[in-house]
Amino acid sequence: MFDRLMKMALGVALPVALMAASPALAEIREQQLKFAAANNKGHPQVMGMEKFAELVKEKSGGKIEVKLFPGGVLGGDVQTVSALQGGVIEMTVLNAGILAGNVKQFGAVDLPFLFNNGEEADKVMDGPFGTGLSELLPATGLVGLGYWELGFRNLTNNRHPVTKLEDIKGLKIRTIQSPIPIELFNNLGANAVPLPYTELYTALETGTVDGQENPAANILNAKFYEVQKYMTVTRHQYNPQIVLISKKFWDGLNDEEKAVLQTSATEARDYQRQVSREFDAKAIADIKATGMEVSELSPEETQKLRDAVKPMIEKFSAEIGPDTVGALFKELQALRGQ
Repeated sequence: MFDRLMKMALGVALPVALMAASPALAEIREQQLKFAAANNKGHPQVMGMEKFAELVKEKSGGKIEVKLFPGGVLGGDVQTVSALQGGVIEMTVLNAGILAGNVKQFGAVDLPFLFNNGEEADKVMDGPFGTGLSELLPATGLVGLGYWELGFRNLTNNRHPVTKLEDIKGLKIRTIQSPIPIELFNNLGANAVPLPYTELYTALETGTVDGQENPAANILNAKFYEVQKYMTVTRHQYNPQIVLISKKFWDGLNDEEKAVLQTSATEARDYQRQVSREFDAKAIADIKATGMEVSELSPEETQKLRDAVKPMIEKFSAEIGPDTVGALFKELQALRGQ
């Protein structure tokens, strides 16, 4: 009799004990969210999304499902941001500078020749500067969950090798839909043509534009080598990416659900950055293997590019806000021990 009572007592106590041991799981509700991005499967951006989805599934006990929509199937970046604000799509990841159209201070991360390496960018974006930018987003219907990376951008074209500043003159170059990249290439003597990433391959194929600028990982993943002959390693701009969630959706989550998404985004960030840098280191060799002609700029020519864009940096610093740009350069100087 005593044994039977003990078994009954244990039968009741065990589930109660398990629930007490994992109170967070008890609070998480069954739900699904759509996570959209412009790059194709196999790109470090999408690999980060896949890692995030795995982590969310694990941390939520399978209750939260993240459905991935890579390759721009739900629209270009600007369109996707609007869909997040309207609560039509729950999440996206995109170049942080694109948000300058929503919050002008985000334009600071698009300034050319800003970071010397990815690790420097990590410290700035994960520190007070990046956090301060994210705090400006909720007023626009967006919430930032952290910064991933796209990497350093390089120039490709279909007309001739670019080995000096003068070679850029007259080229029709597709840029992202953000003011600084547009003016950057106009300042270098090119004709900047802003287009959604989803339209870029066709624009190159048809000759609507002569060239484009993207990190090596994108050039390889999007197969731009099929429609471009020349690449120049310019590293003229670094793109931190921001993981965004719709504020409408976020506000409907409880604390446990928010914690699952936030910790998953942070853990996926470290993985995504590592994958991105490994991919970038290998991508240039892979691009050469496709038959593209790859040029390196000399230090003297790189300095000419830097000098050519100085007036533009001064102009945009005034528009973005001297306080914001000043804070950014102050953090960079502190990191470099200047």
